[in-house]
Amino acid sequence: MKKILIKNMVCNRCKTVLKQEFENAKILFETIELGEIVFSNIDSAGFEKVNEIVTRNGFEIIDDEIAFIVEQVKSCLINELSKENMLNENLSGLISKHIHKDYSVVSKLFSSNEGLTIEKYFIRLKIEKAKEYIQMGNLSFSEIAYALNYKSGSHLAKQFKTITGISMSNFKNLQSWDRQPLDKII
Repeated sequence: MKKILIKNMVCNRCKTVLKQEFENAKILFETIELGEIVFSNIDSAGFEKVNEIVTRNGFEIIDDEIAFIVEQVKSCLINELSKENMLNENLSGLISKHIHKDYSVVSKLFSSNEGLTIEKYFIRLKIEKAKEYIQMGNLSFSEIAYALNYKSGSHLAKQFKTITGISMSNFKNLQSWDRQPLDKII
């Protein structure tokens, strides 16, 4: 068995894309999970083909345990944000439960590797999600704040302006929305 760790693999669509690519290339795998693929038997030529498929689809093979932990944190938070009903659980509990490591250790690794705390990273993710909701136009600002587990609309509005430099209302009126894919935040 050979487990390969994958960077930027953060949603079910990522899994589906790689699964289809491997099946089309007739590359056999045991499992595909967020951030990792397990192969039962792969030689160096097969690994090269896997690497080419992974890279062509915007992912990277990770050969470093710290980078893998960082990717697990990102994947966990992006998945949490994509749920219709986000948990009201604190970040430390959510991440510890998902990664099965002490939060203080994970937090230090994340900060030193990314130059940003987990909390600030999650705020950036939530602001990008708020931009998506604003662009869709289905929800009021208060409903967006509620959907993103903010205590109040004013708290979201303040963080939105701090991160983007403009108010939510001004963002809504822009001709061109400046949005980033969630897996490219940092």
